[in-house]
Parts: sequence; C-alpha cells; structure tokens
Amino acid sequence: MARRNSPDEDIVSNSDPDASNSYDVIVLGAGAGGMAAAVVAANEGLKTLVIEKTAYVGGTTALSGGMVWVPNNAKMAASGLSDTTEAAQTYLDATAGQDGDRADRASLRQTFLAEAPRAIEYFDRNSHVHLVPLAFYPDYYPDKPGATLGGRVMEPLALDARELGDGFKLLRPPLPEFTLFGGMMVARPDIVHFRGMFRSATSALKVARLVFSYAVDRTKFHRGANLVLGNALAGRLLKSLLTLDVPIRCNTVTNRLLEEDGRITGIEIAGPSGPVVLEARRGVVLAAGGFSHNPDLRARYLPSEAGMHSAAAEGNGGDGLNLALAAGGSLAEDNASNAFWAPMSRFIRADGSAGVYPHTVTDRGKPGMLAVNHDGRRFTNESNSYHDFVQAMFRSHNHSPTIPSHLLCDRRSLWQYGLGAVKPMTMRLAPYLRNGYLIKASSLEQLAKKIGVAPDHLSETVATYNADALRGEDTAFGRGGNAYHKYVGDPANLPNPCMRPMETPPFYAVKLYPGDLGTAAGARTGSNGEVLRGDGQPIPGLYACGNDMNSVMGGNYPGPGITLGPALVFGYLAAMDMVRGA
Repeated sequence: MARRNSPDEDIVSNSDPDASNSYDVIVLGAGAGGMAAAVVAANEGLKTLVIEKTAYVGGTTALSGGMVWVPNNAKMAASGLSDTTEAAQTYLDATAGQDGDRADRASLRQTFLAEAPRAIEYFDRNSHVHLVPLAFYPDYYPDKPGATLGGRVMEPLALDARELGDGFKLLRPPLPEFTLFGGMMVARPDIVHFRGMFRSATSALKVARLVFSYAVDRTKFHRGANLVLGNALAGRLLKSLLTLDVPIRCNTVTNRLLEEDGRITGIEIAGPSGPVVLEARRGVVLAAGGFSHNPDLRARYLPSEAGMHSAAAEGNGGDGLNLALAAGGSLAEDNASNAFWAPMSRFIRADGSAGVYPHTVTDRGKPGMLAVNHDGRRFTNESNSYHDFVQAMFRSHNHSPTIPSHLLCDRRSLWQYGLGAVKPMTMRLAPYLRNGYLIKASSLEQLAKKIGVAPDHLSETVATYNADALRGEDTAFGRGGNAYHKYVGDPANLPNPCMRPMETPPFYAVKLYPGDLGTAAGARTGSNGEVLRGDGQPIPGLYACGNDMNSVMGGNYPGPGITLGPALVFGYLAAMDMVRGA
C-alpha cells in the first residue's frame, strides 16, 4: 500500500475543515468498525471521510484488550491449529443461540463465520492491520461442543507509535490503571516477567529492558511508544488511514442525516460558523460506538440495577442509533442481553477525575480471591467470564442483595495479583485506603463489619473456600474446573490454578458494581451491514457496524473478541457493498 502524503497532512479537525464537502463514503465514528470500513473504502478507491465526535481516534477499542475472535482463520493452520466453520457454528449454536434466537440474527452469524477469514486476510494484505492467533486462549465455554482452546482468538501485532508521526497525539490513550509509570503499556506475555522479576534473572533483565525503553520514549513522547492490546489495533487502523490519506474530522458533531427520495445522501455537521452539509455519494456508515453513556437509552434497554457504570469511551452516547431511528431504522428488542457486562469498581484518580476499573481477567480468577454478596456468601464462580459474573450478580440480586458486592483477598494475593486499580506489588496503599477505594482489616471479623456483612457468614464462607482450596476442588461452583478458568488463574498455583486459602492478614476488599464494556442492542441490519427499516427493507445508503449494529451474538458473550471480530468484518462488508455501488 503506497504512501501518499505525510501524517500531518492527513488529519483534519473541525477548526480546519477540508476544502471538499463531497465524498463517496462518510463514516461516523473512529473505533474499530468505523476505521475498518474507512480503510477498505479508501483502499478500494472511494473518497472517504471519517467523522469523530471526540478529540481522539480509537473509541473503546483503544481502551480494550484488542482481542479479535476469528474462527477458522488462515493463520491457525500455519500455527498447527485446526478449526472449521462448521465447528464454530456448532459452538455458537450452543452458546449464542438461546432465548428463541431469530432467523435474521442466525443468518448474520453465518455471514460472519463465512466472511471473517476473508476479511482478516484482506486487512493483512491491504493495510497495516496484522493479527496473529493465540495458541492458547480458550473460548469462554470450553466444554461446549465446537469449542477450541486456541487459535480463534487473534491479537494485533505491537506497533511502534513513531510510525504514526503526529498521528500518535490523536490516538486515544489506554486507561491509566492499565499502564505502569504513568504511560507504559505491558503486553500479556510480559506480565509474567513483571511478576517474576524478583525470582528470575531472565525476567529481571526483560523488565529492565522494557523500563529503559519506556524511559527513552518519555524523553520524546507524552507516553510510551510501544503500543499493544487494543491500542495497537486502533493504532494500526489509524496508520492505515494516514497512509491512505483519509481525512479525519475530530471534535465534530453530526446533526442529522440527509435523505433524498428515500436514500441517505450525506450528513449535516456542526461547523464553527454554522451547519455544514457533506455529500456521501455511496453511503454513510454509523459506527459511533453504541449507547453506553446515553441515560435515556440505558433506561430503556438495560436493567435499572446497572446504573451508569461503563468502561466504554466517553463519546459513545447513542448518536449513531438516534440517527438510525430518525432515518426509519429499528433497534433490536430481543437480545439475551443488551450490553456486554463486566464487574467494575469505582474510584477517584489523583487528578480528581472519576474512574472505573473493569475486573476482567487480572484479579477475580486468581488464587485467594473470592466475591461475596451482602449476606457474606459467594454467589457465583469468580473465574467465569466477566459477562457471566455480572449476569450472576443480577440473578443473585433478585433474592439476596448483591449489587454492589465485594471482591476479597488477603495480603499475599494483593501483592502478587493486585486488586482492581491497585496494581500488583504496590508498596504504598495509603492513597487507596484514604479515598475509600480499598478496604483493609486485620481480621475477617473486622472486614465483615467494614463491608456490612454478618461476620459469622463471612467466616463460614471463607472457611469453606479455604478447605476447598486445599483439596483443589470448589464444591460450590466448580471454580478451576475448565480450561478457561485455568487460563485466567495462575498455572504455578497447585493443585487448582484458581484457588488457594485466603489466610494471610491483613485482608482487603473492593466494592463491585455491574458495568458495561459496550452495548449489544443496536440497529437491525442486513448481511452487508445495511440498516433495515421496521418492515425489514434496507435504507439505501445507510450502514451500521460495531456497537451501532445489533450484536450478531444476540447479547451473548461466547468468547474473547466477539465484539471486535464482527466490528472489523461488518465494517469490511459495508465498505465492499458501497464499492459495488449499492
């Protein structure tokens, strides 16, 4: 893919508008789905514009783990891993086909499975988006028929931010709680070295090199330049846009869609001197990230107990969905869940800003951790997926107060694994104790009183858990009983990677709330992402992908990357449909 201009010529802001107001394709939203659609459209020769509401490119993708679920991808075989579309279909039938699944959603899943390998190969050949399969990263229900233990989950190659030029400043930074030293990202394989740096010379040397490289980066950049996880995926999509000369208008609000004879022909944006009309000859793509921060849509689609807790990017306010509705589109009403859930803890950062920490895979499933409700009882398997954990919170709350609940650990586990925003090996706990985020007690009885549960209940719960941990068998919930549990646990901890006695005082707790990583309810679409009217007919010139498109999984969460996988694939399909001149 040939470079046309330097990065600083590619970025267009609201205060410095592009001379042209006429395009083939306009994409609303610069997350994974939106940028994917823009990359494909531009690479295929269509004049393309990206509109982004916020000051940053990357959306929630840039904050995420960056996993992309792609069954039967071509790189699996090269890695010695096997899969088939039929096996993936069997797995999704077992894990995402509940609740009277609709035929249209089943058809979309079939489209995704058929097109995903082709789409990922397209990006690999025609962009800077390069993904590799993880040899061991199990599907979330590894004992279901058709499941795999690895290969379907792909991750982006790390990216040196120097390759973005001035565009690096445009890329949304990761959550500070997932970085070290104020801006250093850490890849998954390197976490092992940080945990073992005091026990292994190899790990100590690896950590020293990483820290030195980061120190050098900070002499030149506002944060570390080694981009991994979701930041690498967003960065690679951004680099592709820069290479293709695709203009990006940040800090730009879209007022409305323009329609002529039933076809969407462009948009109206808010300009510095008033509304500006932009033509879209082939189509408009809605990729604004769903409605995580829209109170009205949350009240309509999500449980009231969920509140407003979300780890999604702040710009995900339902703009794309409101535009779809205004154009005659319809939103799905029949998902198993209308959000992708994760338990979250709340805190105030040193700069005074409010933060939420999504407890995905870093702590809950580790040895010595357990979650209790207001009765001081465990209510679910802490090693289950984050989505399942919150679903269990909702179910438990129906008969016993569970929202909020508490995640507990002892001194040993806190030091080794961290607890929420408290990173592993944190020497100074005073700030977390002072602001009330971390609760500390010298005994279980004292901890019970501090978190408001009956001391005898908590003591009984911990005693049962500890006895099970010594035997290596969770008699209550089967924790550590499948490959995914073992993955999120600690393989060095035996006999059960997910359990060990919680017995080393002092004891600690953080308060957990249900929160979302993004919303699942979105616009109903056809097989190429075209937005459908209430009668099932497509709206010509209007497409949706990412979380503006209703989840092809119906709000189920069968594996890591089941949001980003469809986002890339249906972004690709929407662009290709416009290339064909639909």
